[in-house]
Amino acid sequence: MHSQRHYAGARVERSIIMHILMISDVYFPRINGVSTSIRTFRNELINLGHQITLIAPQYLNNDCQEDWIIRIPAWTVPLDPEDRIMKYKFISTLTSVLSDRKFDLLHIQTPFMAHYAGIALSKALKLPRVVTYHTHFEEYFHHYLPWVPRSILRHGSRLINRLQCNDVDAVIVPSLAMLEILQNYGIKRPVEVIATGIDQQLFTPGNGKSFRQKHNIDPARPVLVHIGRVAHEKNIDFLLHMLDVLRHSIPDVLLIIAGEGPAENHLRQLVTRLNLIHHVLFVGYLERSTELLDCYRAGNVFVFGSRTETQGLVLLEAMAQAIPVVSIAELGTRDILRANKGALISREDKHEFAGKVRSLLQDNEFHARVSAEAYAYSTSWSARAFAEKAVNFYADTIRQASRH
Repeated sequence: MHSQRHYAGARVERSIIMHILMISDVYFPRINGVSTSIRTFRNELINLGHQITLIAPQYLNNDCQEDWIIRIPAWTVPLDPEDRIMKYKFISTLTSVLSDRKFDLLHIQTPFMAHYAGIALSKALKLPRVVTYHTHFEEYFHHYLPWVPRSILRHGSRLINRLQCNDVDAVIVPSLAMLEILQNYGIKRPVEVIATGIDQQLFTPGNGKSFRQKHNIDPARPVLVHIGRVAHEKNIDFLLHMLDVLRHSIPDVLLIIAGEGPAENHLRQLVTRLNLIHHVLFVGYLERSTELLDCYRAGNVFVFGSRTETQGLVLLEAMAQAIPVVSIAELGTRDILRANKGALISREDKHEFAGKVRSLLQDNEFHARVSAEAYAYSTSWSARAFAEKAVNFYADTIRQASRH
């Protein structure tokens, strides 16, 4: 499919190959859900025959160079050294280079520099544009700007989100909860729910035994696992307070926290205050294609307490490794968590949550049944199916844009 510069009478067929230009404020080596979503969709879209080009920040001079990624020089974010701000002047010089590549649509992945640079690029290249609303910023800005009243942050976040989403042709959200939120914000553009799903490699069983041996964990020890960015909005504090309750009935229980992030020092201090030093193991960032799957598999139960997830992909990843989940069901995780589908849902109550974990750890037959349900349910969240849905949405957006 060739890019229709003015879309005058352009007719878009779903079966025709497209070239999509994506732009994002984050991508690997920065580890988070947006990076994972972009890579998962890209891989599936490539498998379907489409082309993807991504504009993303340069993190280090030795970043892995991939020919489908255009790395942009960037500044370090003062309060968040993991992230980068792309330098706009380098993006603005890309127009002449990109105009020869015959793109069909521009997909904005994040709301910072990528959004505004993406809008400018789409206008210069005469491309329709979509945005994915990955993150519910209203719910966690206060963790990083605690000196600003929450009401101001909430109002500002809603205003910016409304303006940004109404400045594109269409919007993608990963869950029904996010669709409801944007509708309440007053978004007027077409919005489609398209989850990321999980790619096939995540169904390959990890080596939990090897992971336990590496970290000197007894094979019989009951282990809980939490995998994700170690950030304040992940509500890992709650899991530690829950663990403080659980250890009284299961004295040798261990919680593995895998990931890195700005809340790590705070959490280590909380571990010390609660006298949980022998019950918590921080293992840092794990390579996704190897040790990460081993870590999932090393656990008896995957635990999750975040209230701000727009998807909660780690829940599905744990299930794909046949690990039962205990989680609260808030925002996007409500789309994933189902009764009798591999997960026990708890309120944000440390005693109730601990009780559900205990029921899995102390009843082998129950654990085996929930484990089997988890794996079976995860197979229905194939990334390929969601990529095909995205292709159809792209095609519809291009066709609508051609009429204006």
